Amino acid sequence: MKFTYLFSILLLSCIFSQAQQRNFQNEAGFQTDNDAYLAQGSDRYYTNGLFLYFRHALQTDTSKANLFGKVLGFEAGQKMYNAQSAFTPATKYVDRPFAGYLYVGSNLQYLYKNESALKLGLQVGVTGPAALGRQAQEFIHNLLGFYKPQGWQYQIKNNLGVNFSANYDQLFFRKDWFDVAGNAYGNLGTTFTGAGFGLTLRFGEFNPLYHSVSTSGLVAKNRSVKEAHQREFFFYLKPTLNYNAYDATVQGGLFEKDPTPPEITGAIKPLVFSQELGGNLTAGRWAFNLAAIFRTREVKAMVKTHQWGTATFLYRFN
Repeated sequence: MKFTYLFSILLLSCIFSQAQQRNFQNEAGFQTDNDAYLAQGSDRYYTNGLFLYFRHALQTDTSKANLFGKVLGFEAGQKMYNAQSAFTPATKYVDRPFAGYLYVGSNLQYLYKNESALKLGLQVGVTGPAALGRQAQEFIHNLLGFYKPQGWQYQIKNNLGVNFSANYDQLFFRKDWFDVAGNAYGNLGTTFTGAGFGLTLRFGEFNPLYHSVSTSGLVAKNRSVKEAHQREFFFYLKPTLNYNAYDATVQGGLFEKDPTPPEITGAIKPLVFSQELGGNLTAGRWAFNLAAIFRTREVKAMVKTHQWGTATFLYRFN
């Protein structure tokens, strides 16, 4: 489905949905990523992702300090990576290794009244054949009538990953229908290690960062939340400069007993720039996000830059 159709669904949902004052303690949903969503005819690099989410608002004593709320989250997901094509008949065409990453994780987010947010997370997962990337891609291609992938014989070998993450957001400026927030993150683990910083520019009707889809802060525990808008409907830009120190889906695992052959692994580019353009809607129990993400080359051997689309659907309940 082309992204224009998804944006049309989002707009119609905004027009016809009924706003509600009620707050909810739980949120569940999923996210799907794919480069085919942008209708560019590409099937390469980060080619598909599927993620499941559950978030629960924790009891919070808001009379203390600046804390507005706490949210406990759980997630599970899979990412798939290809070379310049999912049909790669020889190693000379492997400009980025084939790889899968399958994981489960949890995170704890602190939302503050000064419109800052801190999220701390832990993921445990695997890369290599155990991540089932080959099976997932073959299933998707067969289901949609696409060509049969060839090249997973050149994938990264099995590796267990334990990864810690931290994300911080802080409001910088707001004027009516426009605001700017700063973002910073850090990853440390046996699959991904790196850091980055950037900005989020929002245009439209949005709520404060402590109760917004922008920070996954839509759930609240046994209390009413005064919202600037009963609905959120806004577009955003999110430029980010990323520093990559280690990526097991490119370089192979840190503790592989039988290392991945060097003709398959690659050398990462330490500095990568990304730009995300998207739209968000929250109305009643529902929240939606649609976005396109553009990234410069992550691996020195990559022959092209890359882009993909992402769609997130969330439902709130008690």
